[in-house]
Amino acid sequence: MFRRTFWFSTGVAAGVWATTKVNRKLKQLTPENLAVSAANKALETGHRIKDRAVGFALDVRDNMAQREAELGEALGIDTDPELPAARRYTAIENNRSTPKYPEHIENTTYSYNRNEDH
Repeated sequence: MFRRTFWFSTGVAAGVWATTKVNRKLKQLTPENLAVSAANKALETGHRIKDRAVGFALDVRDNMAQREAELGEALGIDTDPELPAARRYTAIENNRSTPKYPEHIENTTYSYNRNEDH
């Protein structure tokens, strides 16, 4: 009698356990949950790729600075270049006393009206 009761309760427990497992798996396989899990995996992958790209860019920048320093030492151009002295006079004089255009151009009867010829 006890043997039958033991096996019956063991069977009931196994059935309940299997039913809950199957129901959980069915809920995971619904279209909504599949879309959410796919989106989460895509976000994780995107973050991983971004982190790798940023790390790569930082490595490239560090190595570039190191190589520039090596080339500067090899060519002897480590120092900052000297800038030319400031000019005392402007390159183009801005004299307002002379007319902007010669007289023969300013006194023309040319009209800027585009409808004049039509």
